[in-house]
Amino acid sequence: MEKRTGTVLIQIEKRENVHLLNDIISKHSQIIIGRQGLPRSNGQSIISLVLEGTTDQIGSLSGQLGRLKGIQVKSVLLKNSSNE
Repeated sequence: MEKRTGTVLIQIEKRENVHLLNDIISKHSQIIIGRQGLPRSNGQSIISLVLEGTTDQIGSLSGQLGRLKGIQVKSVLLKNSSNE
């Protein structure tokens, strides 16, 4: 399966499941090529992940994160570029 480049934006609204979030991110570390965390003054935090993996790998990561309570997730994948 062909690899894609994408990003996952994670907003942490409640910190109760942060340990689970970090476990999931660690299990998918082979597709993560960059990570940035931004604490916010309103108590919420944002994590941005830059990824390179198959659509199945990226979907697995975003799906597992999306099932955590108090956490919002949005992913974006770039189209495959053709080498014409």
